[in-house]
Amino acid sequence: MSASPVAIVTGAAGGIGAATVRALHTAGYRISAWDVDTSGLADLPEGIDRQQVDLTDVGGLEAVVERIHRRLGRIDLLVNNAIWREIAPLTSISLESWERTLRIGLTAPAFLAKWTAERMPDSGGVIVNVSSIMADRAGGISPAYVAAKGGLDSLTYELAVVYGPRRIRVVGIRPGAVDTARSRDYGKRSAEQEEGSATDALRQWSCDHVPLGRWADPEEIAAMIVVLASDAASYITGTTIDIDGGWSHAHFPRSLQQKAVEG
Repeated sequence: MSASPVAIVTGAAGGIGAATVRALHTAGYRISAWDVDTSGLADLPEGIDRQQVDLTDVGGLEAVVERIHRRLGRIDLLVNNAIWREIAPLTSISLESWERTLRIGLTAPAFLAKWTAERMPDSGGVIVNVSSIMADRAGGISPAYVAAKGGLDSLTYELAVVYGPRRIRVVGIRPGAVDTARSRDYGKRSAEQEEGSATDALRQWSCDHVPLGRWADPEEIAAMIVVLASDAASYITGTTIDIDGGWSHAHFPRSLQQKAVEG
């Protein structure tokens, strides 16, 4: 049986998840890629274990974890990346939408962490929770998403304490603006209106607030996940790391900063 490490990546069909699968594959991992989107999974590299998994069915996830453990012989890394969210304020969001977001973005990660940790080797393992800098910001447009990410940060700290004695590290990453399909769907865009949508306004506004002046590529987030899963990060656990181009600590937008400098 191969001694190569095994990773489970949720939300693997696109964006950060797909980039993470490719980066881990290059790093020598055997990977089980999970998503409901089978077409996106089909685009992943050859040799990847593809699993069509609905994370809302939390009760059925342990059986999938056990199947992967039996088939690949071990589990060394879990990347809780999957999320679902609706752009709507609490005044109009439905209970069903709220519960779906929390189930995919918080409940499933918690129990996947439990069930994978139970099967990780005595030498330890790593759980990476993909959160967001929106976990402690108020945008007023996606309350369930913000609540899920805030809960995921707290879960990261809790799990690090629970599993530290078994040498299992639990780390959260908090991306800022990342150029993915999910980040391009703020507001409706017609075929005739290529500019002027909420997405265009958000990109312009956010780029002005990010010191590096741009959105991240998914590959940049994936690269950090690979580092955190490696021995290079062997003493990092129970924390969250912002990967946001400096956005979280930028007080002034770049345009205002420049005007102030110019007098």
